[in-house]
Amino acid sequence: MSTALDQISSATHEHWMAIAIKQAEQAAALDEVPIGAVVVDILSQQIIGAGFNQPIRSSDPTAHAEILALRSAAKTRENYRLPGTVLYVTIEPCTMCVGALIHARVDLLVFGAREPRAGAVVSQLALPTEEHFNHQLTHLEGVLEESCSALMTEFFQTRRVNKAGSI
Repeated sequence: MSTALDQISSATHEHWMAIAIKQAEQAAALDEVPIGAVVVDILSQQIIGAGFNQPIRSSDPTAHAEILALRSAAKTRENYRLPGTVLYVTIEPCTMCVGALIHARVDLLVFGAREPRAGAVVSQLALPTEEHFNHQLTHLEGVLEESCSALMTEFFQTRRVNKAGSI
């Protein structure tokens, strides 16, 4: 039995991830870790929420791209539950963000590159596979992986060079 999620093409996933990358570039421009996210309504194929990392700028440890995109989408829907949605994010989410995705009832998580140090989907933890949650989050990884990974690599290389130059 085919679902609406099964009907999403690779080109569509790449389209939405490219928009998440634009969000990540906004974070980088503010000297925040370049992670961006968008929430897309599956049926309408419209963005209902977007966000980019800004914990430093906002003095908010929860201001991760995914959280901000979920908050925006919840306001759009006027509901804290977001069934029928896909969240696209440039980097594998952390524990906090995976928990929020599960609690929001997002149907599909699509991420670009793995986060080997703190990724909570496949890298360090596999939270979406935990059976004790009352919602099962499916995921797809590797969409525009090289571009997503390059953003992070370039950001931290620049940061190291700037730090070394200020000594």
